[in-house]
Amino acid sequence: MSGSLPGAPVADWSAYKRLTPFLRPYRGALLMVLAISLLSTALGLVQPYLSKLMIDQALLKKDMGALVRIAAIMIGVTIAGFGVNILASYRYVSLSAAMLYDIRAALLRHLQTLSPRFYGSFRLGDLVSRMNSDVSDVQRIASDTMLSVVSNLLFFVGCVAMMLWLDWRLFLVSVVLVPASLATFAYYQRRLTALTRDMREKGADLGSLLVDTVMGMRVVASLRAGEHEVGRFHARNDAFVGAMLRMQVASFMTGALPGTLMTAATSAVILYGGWRIIEDGMSIGTLVAFMTYHMRLLSPIQTLMGLTSGLASARVSLGRIFELFDTKAEVAERADAVPMMRAGAIRFEAVAMRYDRDAVLRDIDLTIPQGSLCAILGPSGVGKSTMADLMVRYLDPDAGRILVKGRDLRDYRLDDLRREIILVDQSPYLFNDTIAANIGFAMPHVSQDAIEAAAHAAGLESFIARLPQGYATRAGERGMALSAGERQRIVLARALLRSPSVLILDEPTSALDGETEQRVAGRLRATLPDATIIVITHKPVLAQMADMVVTLVDGRAQVEQRGALIDA
Repeated sequence: MSGSLPGAPVADWSAYKRLTPFLRPYRGALLMVLAISLLSTALGLVQPYLSKLMIDQALLKKDMGALVRIAAIMIGVTIAGFGVNILASYRYVSLSAAMLYDIRAALLRHLQTLSPRFYGSFRLGDLVSRMNSDVSDVQRIASDTMLSVVSNLLFFVGCVAMMLWLDWRLFLVSVVLVPASLATFAYYQRRLTALTRDMREKGADLGSLLVDTVMGMRVVASLRAGEHEVGRFHARNDAFVGAMLRMQVASFMTGALPGTLMTAATSAVILYGGWRIIEDGMSIGTLVAFMTYHMRLLSPIQTLMGLTSGLASARVSLGRIFELFDTKAEVAERADAVPMMRAGAIRFEAVAMRYDRDAVLRDIDLTIPQGSLCAILGPSGVGKSTMADLMVRYLDPDAGRILVKGRDLRDYRLDDLRREIILVDQSPYLFNDTIAANIGFAMPHVSQDAIEAAAHAAGLESFIARLPQGYATRAGERGMALSAGERQRIVLARALLRSPSVLILDEPTSALDGETEQRVAGRLRATLPDATIIVITHKPVLAQMADMVVTLVDGRAQVEQRGALIDA
């Protein structure tokens, strides 16, 4: 995955059909909005007919009373239409905001089910673009364009009905150029969809480059590669601007050409209608009303054509969003999953794992006893972190199984499993919040005393004591306001606060000095006396404290326990 999802389909109108599950909870409220829109359309359609009555029944007959009555009715209809339009718009925007929240929340929940391999291979800039720009585009269309489409369609149908009722022959003249206009519209609409998607992809390329450059700014500066990055930015920006300009031209042509054809039809209506008045006795009021409806007929057609770019853009955005929804989670919870109260011993039975075609783990057989301290050793890339990912079910093994309390991990509820088995990654991540909030992350009711106890167990008390704001000190973006060792200890405190029954530490002290490492290592067992602690490490201090040492060599495990070397 270098920029888009493999096998991603080109967005089509079916993307809108896939919104049905998100629309269903609001169908009653949406029907109410539709009813309000119908009332608004009816009020709008009354006004041109009132102008016919004003001319034929009041002005031509010089009836002042009729003129006053019709004028009063027109004012009342206008005010009522204004109020109904505000009501429909307000209600629809509130509904669209609720529906878009549901989409965002569902997408966020789905992304949480995807494995680390997805995030390791998918471009961050493209992912952010889909979650931010694409969802925002759908929200803009949902809150503005969709209601406009519905109201304009209703008004278009109403105008056609009124024009047929007034004079069907004049109606035929008015629509003679409609087929050509619609054919032109359809051609450019298809082209616009493809160009919009191309622009989104070029925008994602540009966003990914900016994310890479900002995150690697230290490397760029140290290698004096500033102009190199500016050059790469210039090339990708030119590609994005070129795609945007092509899309804008297609968008203009989509509205302009059909609109020009429809305007030409107006001239034909004026000529034929004038002839009918002179030669056939059609009333002036009928022509005025018909022309009013005809001009209003052009307005929804042109508005709908003008909305094409927005609808095409949202269609592409929906396609890109649903591509994320279509990405299958590598790990799924079984429908009959059972709860896990506390984890016990962990048993690997003939576990094998491959990445692409390369075998990472081969027939791993070992048992990590409950309450033990186990160290997993081995060179980089041998599969140590993969074992950790398997134990928390970020991944499932290709072969074999992992047992806890005699049951396959796949039998347990994921939420319970990850509450009892916690992994502290080798790359500690902190949120741009206070140290206290980072330690107590996702535990809104945790006490300050508990946070401070966890910080003490992770060896943070002296560091925090030196900070003017103490636990209220902000960690900065991704925790970069702190050193690597400080970030590691904060993340460790976050895990210790949750008192897991199994704690997996992936290189937990790689950035600590020897004295701090010994202090932290000595407190682990005291803090979690009954827990199973699994340490992936290259440091001798933690390995020497272990009850058992698992050494991975060529994807196979050698287990050293109480001085005896066992091949497993």
